Amino acid sequence: MSPRKQVQEELSREKIMDVAHELFVQKGYQHVSMRQIAKELNYSHGAIYYHFNNKADLFYAMVVQDFGLLNQVLHQIINQDKPPAEKLKKILLGYIEFGLTHKSQYELMFLINDEEVKNYIQQEPNESYEMFANVISNLSNRRASIQDIWSIFLSIHGFVTHYCRSNQTYDDVKNLAKSHVEYILKPILDGKV
Repeated sequence: MSPRKQVQEELSREKIMDVAHELFVQKGYQHVSMRQIAKELNYSHGAIYYHFNNKADLFYAMVVQDFGLLNQVLHQIINQDKPPAEKLKKILLGYIEFGLTHKSQYELMFLINDEEVKNYIQQEPNESYEMFANVISNLSNRRASIQDIWSIFLSIHGFVTHYCRSNQTYDDVKNLAKSHVEYILKPILDGKV
């Protein structure tokens, strides 16, 4: 068996992403090298380069996977047979639950402050927001304006960001999340927008 084939079978992209994810969260993107990731995995850094071109490529693969998970949650809610008002609430609560259940992923998806990474990942956040905006618009019978939708997103994002930095779980703040969602949707649901 060739060494390259052996590495491919033993070291998966998922295993690399799992370890890199933990290191990025613990130390920050700038303070982690491909050599550190390889050392943590007990492999040579060349083995990682077989799977990823560079650190930004590795980070991008992680973020694509995480946005896929978020979009999957939103799609499951969208496809439920529920009245539009209930779906609106569930979409916003689903977003909050995702963020607080997957805090470290959420931080890497939305809160990393690194120019190299920001330039590398723009498509996924934009696609995810566009799906979110279209769903909010459709479920509100187009009563929500672009500005309303952006304000709703910022409000939900702010809620998640605030609680990402605490030790509280989604279950700890579930009732508060429900109240928050009710409050920000009230003008839309009451037709005052």
